[in-house]
Amino acid sequence: MKYLLNASTITLVATLLSSPSFATESTSKVVAADDIEWGYLNPLRGVLSPGAADLWGDRTTDTATGMLVRFNKGFESPPHIHNITYRGIVIDGLMHNDDPTAAKMWMPTGSFWTQPAGEDHTTAANGENNLIYLEIDAGPYLVQPSAEAFDNGERPLNLHTNNIVWLGSSDLHDINVEGVQATYVWGNAAEMNGSMIKLPSGFDGSINTQAPEFRAVIISGDVEYRSEDAKKETHLAAGSYIESTGNFTHRIVNDSESEVTIYIRTNDKYQVN
Repeated sequence: MKYLLNASTITLVATLLSSPSFATESTSKVVAADDIEWGYLNPLRGVLSPGAADLWGDRTTDTATGMLVRFNKGFESPPHIHNITYRGIVIDGLMHNDDPTAAKMWMPTGSFWTQPAGEDHTTAANGENNLIYLEIDAGPYLVQPSAEAFDNGERPLNLHTNNIVWLGSSDLHDINVEGVQATYVWGNAAEMNGSMIKLPSGFDGSINTQAPEFRAVIISGDVEYRSEDAKKETHLAAGSYIESTGNFTHRIVNDSESEVTIYIRTNDKYQVN
């Protein structure tokens, strides 16, 4: 069975969001969920395969990639392995990912898991609409038979959203807005890492970064987005994607009645103001 992350990991969060280092050039990209072009995770299986769409990178090549994957209700894969380790975050629906003999633990929106390369497992979906963000640090992303299972030394993790430990502006140096919360899910602040932030209803502020690589995916909720060089706001629903390099300010407004959760992958610090 997989293990749940506990509160002892929160000591890592305090170093995640300190002052960013200097970067010279800046670029940005925004992809709204409605504009995403979908294909299949396994094109050879066609409609029997989960749908997939690369947000960045290319899952068929030897490169890091972030993609959306959607599953029909009742989907359950046969036992299998992957050639590479991946991370998953539930955007919509109910997902299960564990050893073939494990009882189902349905993970809702905001839950996070890791699947080590070579480990035998199954994946299942039980919501009306099931959507995840899936991330790899190197490709290609392949599905292989259980007979080829191997132990790469990593251990899997299932982190149900109810077990996530969140810290706020009183706990973290670079969360400067009351009501904003953050949690650290992988990596370390000195290198590439992943975190999530929650923006409360009524938030009108920015995420400031000077990172060489900054990538963000809307996990839940809707926001109005404006980059520093944009002339109009863009509505971003769950599954939308933002990226930037260098010194950049991402203006975000949550004028809905619900909080918004955003996943952030970056190799430097950022500030929420």
